[in-house]
This record gives sequence, C-alpha cells and structure tokens, in this order.
Amino acid sequence: MLYTNKDLKKLIIPLVFEQLLAILVGMVDTVMIAGVGEAAVSGVSLVDTINILIINITAALATGGAVVAGHFLGQKDSENASRSAWQLVLFSIWLSVIVTIVFLAAYKPALRIVFGRVEPEVMESAATYLVITALSICPLAIYNSCAALFRAMSDSKTTMLIAIVMNLINLAGNAVLIYGVKLGVAGAAIATTFSRIVAAIIIMILMFHMDRQINFKGRLTWKLDILLIKKILYIGIPNSLENSLFQLGKILLLSLISTFGTYAIAANAICNTLASFNVLPGQAINMALLSVASMCIGAGDFKQARYYTKKLMLISIGCTAAISGILFLSAPWILQIYQLTPQTENLAVQVMRWHTVLAVLLWMPSFTLPNTLRAAGDVVWTMVIAIGSMWIFRIGFAYLFSYYFSAGLLGVWIAMTIDWGFRGLCYGIRYHGHKWERFWGTTG
Repeated sequence: MLYTNKDLKKLIIPLVFEQLLAILVGMVDTVMIAGVGEAAVSGVSLVDTINILIINITAALATGGAVVAGHFLGQKDSENASRSAWQLVLFSIWLSVIVTIVFLAAYKPALRIVFGRVEPEVMESAATYLVITALSICPLAIYNSCAALFRAMSDSKTTMLIAIVMNLINLAGNAVLIYGVKLGVAGAAIATTFSRIVAAIIIMILMFHMDRQINFKGRLTWKLDILLIKKILYIGIPNSLENSLFQLGKILLLSLISTFGTYAIAANAICNTLASFNVLPGQAINMALLSVASMCIGAGDFKQARYYTKKLMLISIGCTAAISGILFLSAPWILQIYQLTPQTENLAVQVMRWHTVLAVLLWMPSFTLPNTLRAAGDVVWTMVIAIGSMWIFRIGFAYLFSYYFSAGLLGVWIAMTIDWGFRGLCYGIRYHGHKWERFWGTTG
C-alpha cells in the first residue's frame, strides 16, 4: 500500500488544524477591524469578495501543479516532479504580477463598477485596503503553489507551521498598526500583506532543501516550459472557472438574502460561520485526497485510488456526523452567544439544523468524491456538472423557493443542499464507471 494509516494521519491532522486556524483568525481579524468603525468593516468586506476570488484562482492553479507533480511522484520521477513544480511557481509569478499591475492601474473604476454607489467613507476604506493588499497577490500565489506542492509530498505539517507563523504575524500586526499606530484600514492591509510576504519567503527557502522529493535546487529558470504549463493549466483552468463562478454565485445569493431583512442577513452570516466548522474535517480531507489520489493514479494503480477514496470519504462522513450531532443539539445554546433577537435566533437554529443533517448525507459525495476525478485529469466534466448544478439548483431554486414559496433564508439553504445532492449523484455515477481512469495520461 502506498499509504499507511500513520501516513494518512500525518497528512490529514495538520490540514484540519490549518483549516481551523484560518477560520478562527478570520473571525478575530474581523473583530479587530470592527474597532475602527462600520465604514472600515464594510470596505474591507467588499474587497474581501475580490480577494477570495483571487485566492480561489491561485489555489486552483496550484491544484493543477500539485496533480501533475503528484503523477510524477507516483512514477518515482522526482526530477520531472521538481521541474513541473518550478514551472508552476514561475507561471504563478508571471500571472500574479500582471494581475497586480492591472489592479493598481484600474482599481478606482473597478471598485465603482463592482460595488456601485456606496458611501464615500466605505469606498475610501475599500480603495485603501485593495491597493495595499494587491501587493500581496504575488506572494500569496507563490505560497499557495508551494503549499500545494508540500501536500503533494504528503508534508502538511510544514504548511501548518508556516500558516501559524503567518497568522500570528497578521494578528500582531493588526494589534500594533490598528490600535497602536492608529493606521486603521491601512494598518490591517499592511499586516495582511507583510504576513503573506514572510510566508512566501519561508516556504520558498524550504523548497530548496535537497532532501525533499520536490525541490528547486539547480532547477531555476525564467523560461516557461510550454508542455508542462499546458499540463498544469489543463487541471488549473477548469478548476479556476469552477471556483470563480461559484464565488460569483455566492455573491448573487447574498444579494437575494439582503432582500429578506436584517434578521435574515445576520442569521445567514452566523450560520455560514458555524457551517464552516461543520465541514472542517471534510475540507481538510478534500486536500488530502487530491494528493493521495494523484500519487496512486501517477503510479497507474486505480485500485488503490478507489480504496483510499472510499476510506477517506468514510472518515470524512464519520467526523462530520460527530460534529453535526453536537451542532444539532447545541445550536440554541451556541447562538445565545451572539445575543440575537428571538426571530433571528429561531431562523438560525432552523437553518443550522437543516445543514447539519444534510451535510452528513450529501456534502462528501458533492465535494470530496470529485477530487479523485480531478486527480485523474477528468476536470472538464466535473467543472460542467459543478457550474450547471450551481446555477440551476443552488441559484435557480433559491429564487424559486424565496419568491414563489416564501421560504426566505431557509429556502436558500434548501436549494444549496439540492445542489449537493445532484452533484453527488452525477459524480457517483461517473466514479463507479471507468471513463475517468483514461484521462490521467493528459497530465502524467
């Protein structure tokens, strides 16, 4: 077997802590910025919708590189794995530099086009935050690329430790620059940018260690290898499109939810936070499965790819069921922390309990299973299913339930789980066949 239970634990547990850290730091970050004022929070939250889009694109590109490198590692070809890894980082640098220049050149009209007429104070905060954090796009792309490569080597402990350092720098920077130096939004942006630069430098230095299966020692070149780039983009582009349109769909749904009233907006925001805890182990296992399946498929061993897919999905379902049980029973008490009105609290309990039950049944087939298909190079089909299901069921049914059945916020979340169910069904049918097994030669 390519992976023992000990190997899987070493891969998955740090990923769980890394996901947990990201959620907790994000919550603390918001609280610290809130101390500046509502205009600051609003401006930063607007720009974060753009930043999440950029993060998703760089992460999707990194996924493409990790899959290609994983295939080479499965073939015991460390040399080509390292060459493809450097090409991933090189392409990420060129692309992120271009994106940064475009952002800095056109940020004012871009903000007006995307967010329309907002209050001058909010727009000023958004512009300040966008300009400064745009300088971190390149370091972030480098970090995401290298982090994906470490996971391809089954080394998630290193990325977890770097993430801890990055987030501690971010929090300390916020404390000093926001509350000490009184720089407000600019302070928050500087702290975020500096923490990403430090993380990128650390992870790049570690990628030069000769004892790693993938390393950059003696492989630096500024010339793009078109053949390797095409293999990376074959995975990366469909993944980027899927993630980008998914984020756009979420923005549209937020626009719909805003019409339900303040109590629905508040309930939705809180439920999103709790839902992220609900599927946290699943998110970590998703990244682990991509690495494990890539290695197995690179070795041409689809029997092991199926074995580990089943095993990791069962672990994910078990962990999610345990967390769902706790959240289902304790939701009324957890929500009291937020000091909500009775109407908001009752709605949040309904939504959260719906999510906890359906997450156990439908989340894993919808989000974990397709990572095995992607690892094999079956990315166009998974992209088409994801985008089609998102727009027909998650968005289309959300509007249907809201306007014709007056289901409000709960209707939006019901539509989301219908989307999960359809995706899971399609992915399950595809996975139980053998067509996806013939795609891996396009990236290996």
